[in-house]
Amino acid sequence: MTLSVQETKFYKVAENTFSVSICSGLCDDFFAKNMNNYEPFEVESCCCLFSLDIVAGEKTPAFVEETRQDEEGQQIVCGLTEAGESVFVFSLFEKYVGTLVCSKDYKASTLFVPDSGDGKNSSYLKFAVNNALMVFYAIATSSYNTALFHAAVVKYQERGYMFLGKSGTGKSTHARLWLKYNEGSELLNDDNPIVRFYTASDGKGYAKVFGSPWSGKTPCYKNEECVLGGLVLLSQAPYNKISRLRTIQAYAAIVPCISGKRWERSIADGLHKTENMLASNVPVWYLECLPDEAAATLCRKTIAE
Repeated sequence: MTLSVQETKFYKVAENTFSVSICSGLCDDFFAKNMNNYEPFEVESCCCLFSLDIVAGEKTPAFVEETRQDEEGQQIVCGLTEAGESVFVFSLFEKYVGTLVCSKDYKASTLFVPDSGDGKNSSYLKFAVNNALMVFYAIATSSYNTALFHAAVVKYQERGYMFLGKSGTGKSTHARLWLKYNEGSELLNDDNPIVRFYTASDGKGYAKVFGSPWSGKTPCYKNEECVLGGLVLLSQAPYNKISRLRTIQAYAAIVPCISGKRWERSIADGLHKTENMLASNVPVWYLECLPDEAAATLCRKTIAE
């Protein structure tokens, strides 16, 4: 399929580069209206790990459904075409907003969005773009020691501390408690930070946590990074108690918080490698807590001091 490209921009997120091209039929100020959260990550033209083309008005290709995910009114249907291309269909509160089609090697993709008829963006367009790029980023970087987390992260004394847990467990709340009661804390990302693992010259491993263009309900799009000092799995309780998790427990705590197409072998292998290295080299804690100052103080004294 030949596309008429109107404009292309390049981005670098957690040291991984990608391009986004808008094609004919979309508004001229598409990037300003729908991708302003990516501006801190924009770079000059570069060699990219993957590319995304955004096209208006095309129909969803035929595919066989593999799985689907429903959470807080957001639905993703995942499938595979006869040619082996991965397909992701996005809906918000049962309204269709777009379809992402990925090449077999995950180097190129196309996001098909509904044509509004006048070339203007719809209120759902930004949602479709963000979800498509998050999904594709998580898949395309999985073999590069990179993991897209569902977590909140604060920066404290030049190190990052991530708070993990299911939706509603209080990740954002605990991050806000750190900002309020632990002087010198700042929010790095409130929903989708990125972690990369590195091997040092002495053979030991360490991880960095990066801000991203995706930050949930709290706008926080910082192109910043710091060494990952620890991860904390949260659980609501009528008391405050924190304990260190052993490697296998740490692995089990990390896995559900990382995005990826785990039913595809090569992607699952890449994610497993990163998860195993994190569990083995970065401290992971389990915090049972109340949403109060004492919990934030206990957590900071235990993991940061």
